[in-house]
Amino acid sequence: MALPGHEPTFARRMFAGLAGLALLLAASGEALALAGDKDKPVELAADSVDIDQARSVSVYKGDVDLRQGSMRLRADQVTVHHKGKKPARIVATGRPVRFQQDSGKGVVHARARRAEYTVNSEVLVLIGHASLTQNGDTMKSDRIVYDRVHHKVKAGAAAKGRKRVHITIMPGK
Repeated sequence: MALPGHEPTFARRMFAGLAGLALLLAASGEALALAGDKDKPVELAADSVDIDQARSVSVYKGDVDLRQGSMRLRADQVTVHHKGKKPARIVATGRPVRFQQDSGKGVVHARARRAEYTVNSEVLVLIGHASLTQNGDTMKSDRIVYDRVHHKVKAGAAAKGRKRVHITIMPGK
């Protein structure tokens, strides 16, 4: 996505923290976060966990709270699909799923009913009442897709959503 006069800084600024979702859950890859976040321990709290090694799936349920450095994810349920010993796909569901991370240029806040992250392709999909906010700039739609590798953002119909995209950019940004 490129907004006139804001390319590519708006997308990078808005989504700098979202790439850290994988670090928060999987401690893998390098994200656009505070430099020390990836080296911090991952802390997890949930009402229950079900680890099925035969199916390579871990399911964390009930007030799930994951933290790593400045990153935090809160959801009703987080499912981690593993390939070997490494996470391959992470799905968080909630009413809503809430994510925040300090990007060094402000805290990024994301909300959606569902967040899906594919580790290998580094694509994050926010589904259902999705919103992103940083320093007063906001993007809202029913579906937002962020491709971290290619620095591309799609929302609404471009992201296979059904609703219009609403963007607010604060003056002086």
